[in-house]
Amino acid sequence: MFELSQEVLKFLQDHEQETFDLIETLSKIPAPSGKEELRVEFCKKWFEDNGAPEVIVDSALNVICPVGCENKNDIVIFMAHTDVVFPDMTELPFHKDDEYMYCPGIGDDTACLAKLMIVAKYIFQKGLTAPCGIMFIANSCEEGLGNLKGIRQIMKDYAGRVAEVYTFDGSYTHIVNRCVGSHRYELTFKTEGGHSFGAFGNRNAIVAMSDLICNLYKCEVPKKEGCKTTYNVGIVEGGTSVNTIAQEAKMLYEYRSDDKECLKHMENFFKEEVAKAKKKGLAEIEVELIGDRPCGGEIDKERHQKMCDLAISVSEKYSGLPCKIDSGSTDANIPMSLGVPAICAGNHIAYGAHTRGEKLLISSVPIGLKITAEIVLTYFQK
Repeated sequence: MFELSQEVLKFLQDHEQETFDLIETLSKIPAPSGKEELRVEFCKKWFEDNGAPEVIVDSALNVICPVGCENKNDIVIFMAHTDVVFPDMTELPFHKDDEYMYCPGIGDDTACLAKLMIVAKYIFQKGLTAPCGIMFIANSCEEGLGNLKGIRQIMKDYAGRVAEVYTFDGSYTHIVNRCVGSHRYELTFKTEGGHSFGAFGNRNAIVAMSDLICNLYKCEVPKKEGCKTTYNVGIVEGGTSVNTIAQEAKMLYEYRSDDKECLKHMENFFKEEVAKAKKKGLAEIEVELIGDRPCGGEIDKERHQKMCDLAISVSEKYSGLPCKIDSGSTDANIPMSLGVPAICAGNHIAYGAHTRGEKLLISSVPIGLKITAEIVLTYFQK
C-alpha cells in the first residue's frame, strides 16, 4: 500500500498554520449557492499564486485546475464545494478557542476545500504529473436548491473523459458511496380570496394547501430492504392579514430515496395527490420542479470498490477511528447517475452542519491533511 513520504509529511507539517489561516480566510467569505463569486475570485487567485499550471472558471462558477489532462480520457477529479447554506452576503462571523474554530459553513464544506487546496499546492510546486489526468476543483452549487449545478456542468463539459470522482465533504468517520435521489417542488395555490367577513365563503388558498399537505402525509413510504425513503414539507407561506381570505399560499415539498424504484413510487404518489387536489377545486394549483437529484446508475463496481477501500483504509489509518459507509445526497450523485464511479469522503471532524453554531475540531485538521494527501497522491504513483 502507498505511504506518504517523509518529504510530503514535512510539507504538510510545515503548512499546517497556512491551512488554518486559509480555513479562516475562506470561512469569512460569503458564498450562498449561486452567488459564490467572492470565493471563486479568491480561489482562482490563490491557485494562480500557488503554482497551478492552469486555472479555469467556467459558466457555473467552478474553479478548475487541470493537471496533465490534455488528450486524456481517464481524468480523476478531486473536488470540494465553495457554497454554504447561509444567505449572508456580508462577512461571515468567525471565532476560535483552544479546541474549535467556529463559523457558519466551516465544516460544510469550507475546511474540506482548504485542505484540498493545500494538497494541490504541493502537487503544483513539485511539478508532479500522474499517469491519468487530474483535476482539482472548487465547485459551486452543491447545497440545497443549488441543485448540484457545478458538478452537472463539469460532467457535461468533460463528458466521456472522467473516470472517477472524489468529492471531499464532511467527516473522516464515514464515506458516501450510495446516492440519495430527491425531487423538490414549489406548489402555489391561488383563489379569489376576499374580505374575511364580507366575502365569507370564498375559497381560501391556505385551506387548499393544508388539505393537500394532510393527504401527502398519509403516504406510506415503500419498504425495501437496505433502502430508505422519506418526505417532508419544509416551508409554508401565504395570506395577507388576519381578516383576509388568503388569495395565495406556497409550500416547498420534497421526497428522497436511495433506491430508484422507491423514488419513482414517491413521484407517482405525489402526482396522484396533486391531481386529486386539482379535481377538488379548492384552489388553482401550480407545480414547479425546483430540484432534481438522481439516484446512482450502473457503474464499474470493482473500480468503485477500490475507491471505497482506499478512502476507508486511509481515513482509519490516520484517524484511528472506524470509517463507515453511508448513503447520502452529495456531488457524487451526478457522476454516479452517469455511470462514473464516485464517492464522498470527509477530511475532518465538525459539528452543527447547516447551523450558525457550526464548529470545526482543530485537532482533526492535520489528520485530514494527511488523509487528503494520501488519497490524492496514490494516483500519482500508479
